[in-house]
Amino acid sequence: MTRTISIVGAGRVGRSLGRRLRQRGWRIGAVVTRSEKSARAAVRAIGDGEPSGRLTPRPLAADVILFCTPDDQLEGVARALAEMDKAGCEGKTILHTSATLDRRVLAPFARLGAATGSLHPMQAFGGRIVPSLRGVIFAIEGDPGARRVARALAKSFGGVPVEIATRDKPVYHAAAVLAAGSAYPEIEAGILLLMRIGFTRARAMRTLLPLLRQILDNIARIGPRAAWTGPLSRGDYAVVTRHVRALRGYPREIREA
Repeated sequence: MTRTISIVGAGRVGRSLGRRLRQRGWRIGAVVTRSEKSARAAVRAIGDGEPSGRLTPRPLAADVILFCTPDDQLEGVARALAEMDKAGCEGKTILHTSATLDRRVLAPFARLGAATGSLHPMQAFGGRIVPSLRGVIFAIEGDPGARRVARALAKSFGGVPVEIATRDKPVYHAAAVLAAGSAYPEIEAGILLLMRIGFTRARAMRTLLPLLRQILDNIARIGPRAAWTGPLSRGDYAVVTRHVRALRGYPREIREA
């Protein structure tokens, strides 16, 4: 049976998930953003849905309501929607995509008879890129009814649902930030160093990206410890000393790194 899902907060994550769900047979209900213009743009990107530039009870007409709002706005937006149609919350499934917050932020819906939980894809949603979600881990938590729907959604994306304890969500996200989020400034620093010695940005990217891809392939095949290479892995501190000397005239953050 075709199910309907509304998306509250259709930014990068909301648009990407909405588009993938539409491709897999879900019907998109209300698509809510901060303005009519951005809501219409989100609907075009998703390929379905009813645009709304303000919060109304319309999302509660769907079987599932998916909040993709920023963490600092989630509690307030959820409370406001729950107050708009208390009777309409009963029997619904309410999920959010925050990596760190858990079902407790959706407590206003739970008190009104909705199943509540969270569904977070361990994937990067950057710029206009709609990432493939096939094989991606989806961390799910919540009450039993919400977990059932979250598992079905994860499988609709082609992902792998993994249940985690509510208390462990912050650690789950910290692992991602440590392993992946820290890479952005480090890679940019490497690009800037090459540009300082005459590389164009495009050539610097072409220089470093194959190296980075090979590192990830090696990690996938034999693990981080066995794949580790470079002067530190060999204890070759003379090389590191030459790096330090060469970077004396560079910005402090690069020298300290």
